[in-house]
Amino acid sequence: MNKVILPQGYSPVLNSYDLQRAIALTKDIFQQEFTENLQLKRVSAPLFVKSSSGLNDDLTGKERAVSFDIPDVGTNAQVVHSLAKWKRLALKRYNFSVGNGLYTDMNAIRRDEELDNFHSIYVDQWDWEKIITAENRNLDYLKLIVNAIVKAICATNDRLHVRYPQLKTQL
Repeated sequence: MNKVILPQGYSPVLNSYDLQRAIALTKDIFQQEFTENLQLKRVSAPLFVKSSSGLNDDLTGKERAVSFDIPDVGTNAQVVHSLAKWKRLALKRYNFSVGNGLYTDMNAIRRDEELDNFHSIYVDQWDWEKIITAENRNLDYLKLIVNAIVKAICATNDRLHVRYPQLKTQL
């Protein structure tokens, strides 16, 4: 069931084209701030993986992957649901070291998603993974990471307001 709700009296601040431009600018700025603050490098995510690879996470275990055959190579593939397993493999394949990591911009189709204001069958989401030591698995290190992320979000918001002052987001 579609649960998308527009608040009564809602009036968009930006027209459709400027909204798309603002989204693209937000992603560009955030990418720049986020990667600098967390020492991450971009790695392209797969749109699909071999069904037999074991890399496609089932999230809650109830989702049905969008599947298709690739006759030329004699295999079946699935549109990615989640990159959790793939990110860890990518860290190894690209020889990332402690203190460094990757980020990616994932596109996916989640056919069984319950639709609402936050969920769609089309997914365009950021994901990241960083190699840390066992000693860094503590509250103090987590706070450092959270502060770095918040700093990237706030800087993105500030820079976005320069281009689109009609956006009134206060962080």
